[in-house]
Amino acid sequence: MTQPRAAVILAAGLGTRMKSEHPKCMHKVGGRPMLEWSIDLARKVGAEKVVTVYGKKSPQIGELGRQNETLTALQDPPMGTGHAVQAAEPALSGFNGNAVVLFGDTPLITPATVEKVFAALEAGASVAVLGFTPDDPAAYGRLVVKDGVLDRIVEFKDATAEERAIGFVNSGVLAAPASLLFELLGEVTNENANGEYYLTDVVGLARARGLKAVAVEGDADEVLGVNSRGDLAAAEASWQSRRRGELMRDGVTMTAPATVFLSHDTVIEQDVILEPNIVFGPGVRVESGAHIHAFSHLEGCIVHGGASIGPYARLRPGADIGAGARIGNFVEVKKSVFGEGAKANHLAYVGDATVGAGANIGAGTITCNYDGFGKHQTHIGDGAFIGSNSSLVAPVRIGNGAYTGSGGVVTEDVPDDALALGRVKQVNKDGWAARFRAAMKKRRSEK
Repeated sequence: MTQPRAAVILAAGLGTRMKSEHPKCMHKVGGRPMLEWSIDLARKVGAEKVVTVYGKKSPQIGELGRQNETLTALQDPPMGTGHAVQAAEPALSGFNGNAVVLFGDTPLITPATVEKVFAALEAGASVAVLGFTPDDPAAYGRLVVKDGVLDRIVEFKDATAEERAIGFVNSGVLAAPASLLFELLGEVTNENANGEYYLTDVVGLARARGLKAVAVEGDADEVLGVNSRGDLAAAEASWQSRRRGELMRDGVTMTAPATVFLSHDTVIEQDVILEPNIVFGPGVRVESGAHIHAFSHLEGCIVHGGASIGPYARLRPGADIGAGARIGNFVEVKKSVFGEGAKANHLAYVGDATVGAGANIGAGTITCNYDGFGKHQTHIGDGAFIGSNSSLVAPVRIGNGAYTGSGGVVTEDVPDDALALGRVKQVNKDGWAARFRAAMKKRRSEK
């Protein structure tokens, strides 16, 4: 029978190498704070209790943990990874099951990999550790494995030359029955090069009791820890590549995948075509058959089936583009609903508006939705035709099938099937231009 599960997420480090005023685990991958990736991972592997460990100098981490409905524990002062896990013990008081230690700066680990760690416990191990084999083991702790059993973990600073030659290294992820984990942590000392309480020492302590410890191997790309801006960029690139691959396997066409940038919650259905250089911010859904053209930016919006967006279009939060609608080049849409087959093909701004089915918005049109204090609504009816270079001053309603003349400023409601002419009558002044040029030449010659 599968044991109950809990997760302790270590996120107390400030990440000084990030050179940032923000705690390291607040930095984002795929538009999402790294800590939230770890919280989501814990829940996907069935952790019924999740504890976020934060530091005195990073209260934002504790707040983010609470916002995500985790338990929180303060590590103060910071005295190593073992001490950090001990800080979570009160939050797990009375918990009887297996606990896994995760890290708030490793956003790429998959549920399948953590399941392998738990499976090792359920197969009889008392302690299970996730290891990997990187191209360069660098300063990672070494996993000393003998006859298939993990004998101990040696931190790089404390390792001998022979131990440093080991290529199989520690990711930091470790699992054990919670009661045993905290019991072993109570025996950990800080007699090491850093004077810290290492979580990794529980392996040696377990072995000294005759308990079995094992190391499970994971993918080096998954366990990438973020400690610098360079690491953050590498994690972003790895996640983007993985997510693009998933979408293409699900039936999305990308003509230049490396130039498409996705967010953690981007939803794109099959038979969508994505051209080069597209950016998806958070909260975007694109339905089957839509076509997103090059150099477009989408955030907080929905694009229904068969719609065409771009090139060079911007959909801001609240944009809802109907089936078969067209949003063309240099068109910006914000908090507006476009009905089926509606069109704004070029050079327009539509904000706080509803655009009826089959309506056509001409080039240069803007909805004047803001008066300096509040936003106001524009309603454009089904089949309406908005002439080029029109200014629609909200609140205003353009009726079904109505027309507005090009260059007009519309300040009053337009009835169904009416024509609104809002421009000043043209006046031609014969000879004015010639007189103006002559006067300017004379003024210049007199200087």
